[in-house]
Amino acid sequence: MPHADDCAALPEPYRLFHERIAEFLPADRIFCGPFTNLAYGDDASFYRLVPKIVVKARTREEVAALLAAANQLRVPVTFRAAGTSLSGQAVSDSVLVYLAGAWKGLDIRDHAGLISLEPGVIGAEANASLAPFGRKIGPDPASINAAMIGGIAANNASGMCCGTAENSYKTVESMKLILADGSELDTADPDSRARFAATHPALHAELVAIRNEIRTDPELSARIRRKFKIKNTTGYGLNSFIDFEDPVDILLHLMVGSEGTLAFIAEVTYRTVVEHPHKASAMLYYPDIASACTATIRLKKGPVSAVELMDRASLRSVQDKPGMPAFLKGLPDDAAALLVETRAADPATLLAQIGEIQALVADIPTIHPIMFMDRREDYEKLWNIRKGLFPSVGGARTPGTTVVIEDIVFPIEKLAEGTVELQQLMYSHGFPEGIIFGHALEGNLHFVFCPDFGRQEMVKNYQELMDAVAAMVVERYDGSLKGEHGTGRNMAPFVEMEWGKQAYAYMVRLKKAFDPLNLLNPGVIINDNPRAHLEDLKPMPVVDEIIDRCIECGFCEPVCPSRNITSTPRQRIALQRHMARLRHSHDDALMKRFWEE
Repeated sequence: MPHADDCAALPEPYRLFHERIAEFLPADRIFCGPFTNLAYGDDASFYRLVPKIVVKARTREEVAALLAAANQLRVPVTFRAAGTSLSGQAVSDSVLVYLAGAWKGLDIRDHAGLISLEPGVIGAEANASLAPFGRKIGPDPASINAAMIGGIAANNASGMCCGTAENSYKTVESMKLILADGSELDTADPDSRARFAATHPALHAELVAIRNEIRTDPELSARIRRKFKIKNTTGYGLNSFIDFEDPVDILLHLMVGSEGTLAFIAEVTYRTVVEHPHKASAMLYYPDIASACTATIRLKKGPVSAVELMDRASLRSVQDKPGMPAFLKGLPDDAAALLVETRAADPATLLAQIGEIQALVADIPTIHPIMFMDRREDYEKLWNIRKGLFPSVGGARTPGTTVVIEDIVFPIEKLAEGTVELQQLMYSHGFPEGIIFGHALEGNLHFVFCPDFGRQEMVKNYQELMDAVAAMVVERYDGSLKGEHGTGRNMAPFVEMEWGKQAYAYMVRLKKAFDPLNLLNPGVIINDNPRAHLEDLKPMPVVDEIIDRCIECGFCEPVCPSRNITSTPRQRIALQRHMARLRHSHDDALMKRFWEE
């Protein structure tokens, strides 16, 4: 049990905040114990901050009251849904508002053309509700079976198929928001929009001013358009000022990808997209990355819904897994693969599309003949290769190391050159085990490596690698340092580098206009600490063979039977790892306190 005086011992602004929220929240939804809060505070990223207070909020009224109290007492607040974010945007050493387990509102209307979702709805739950109508939500992150709508929208998460055409930015219809001062805005309600303009004249005027300044700057406007032709979640969505006229419409689209730094998203309404009933997939094996990327450029012109690139190291990481094709082990060292999917409304159209795809790449030599599979049990085996990459690397890593998955975007015509250079950078900076895979149609690559942040030389290697990658992506290719994982803390020091001083200055103005006191998720997206990505790294001590394999991704939490009774697997493992650190430090007093709590 937590100590009774934990909350009373908080620093004064937090003690006063606790007293204020205890007036309208039950005691069993407010947590002050350091170990309990450590468990709640961990997410899928490689950062750790321990909240001083964890709050389980259940209604818009509670969140509004929480933000009003935080605003009055100058207490920073971070919101957390599933905690599957990878860039440190959902951790806090202040107040963490925990949404998981609630916020499950879901409403389908307009013949399933629209779906309204509260932030605690899991993406796959939304799709399951839409499936009988042949519809789905546009965003399709790989974490969709665990990720919740709050994070999917706030990160502008995309995935294997949606690209830039069906992501949250392109498919959002409206939102219900709670601003930093606790006031509410429903962007679908004309009265609410008018009330917002009347009660927040400074914010409204700043949105208009930034819109006008950007639009009267042809060079910056052109750069913004060019940057958002490819995936980009670095910084705020300045394309909102180009694409929309009305300040509230601009505000609505700024919320997408804002990572909880501008307002709380209490509900999202999406325009749904078609879920085609007929699908076929094929794995195309090429002798080298250049051939695979040449094929990708051809395929972009064809009827494909997904093209996933995997380098040889990626394929090697799964080749010994049960069910993998035996010939994977015999692929040459420079080989690469493309997992291609096509979808259609009927079998005849699907067959025609397969023929068109094969014709597009017929003159590019492959290692094995191209064979499309249209039976679900067959093509899912192919997708299991792709989906198994990240957890496979995580499970096979050296105990005590962590898993870092980064997310960059090249213009597609530069994908081959950029991929090879990225391979070389990982190897030269001490991460030869690194793998590369990603959404080739969008030029969006993920690279995964396993540093031991307990060793200072590995932190230095990580720093130098990220500096080199940033320079390569920005200066050589004018790409994106984040394509779909969000800026978070680990890319915040590089936002100005990618966008330049002028565009970054607009982002700083936006943050100040929405959140003048810097209380909403401070340190995320806008951060003037050049070492923010190197601080508060999560320790991963060796504990047990089973525990050591866990990468704290949170994917198992939605199906864990104990998640709403005691704790989740990730929370228990976080505590086991912390306990191992306490044992190693021989801190008997803290060990005693740990067992008491």
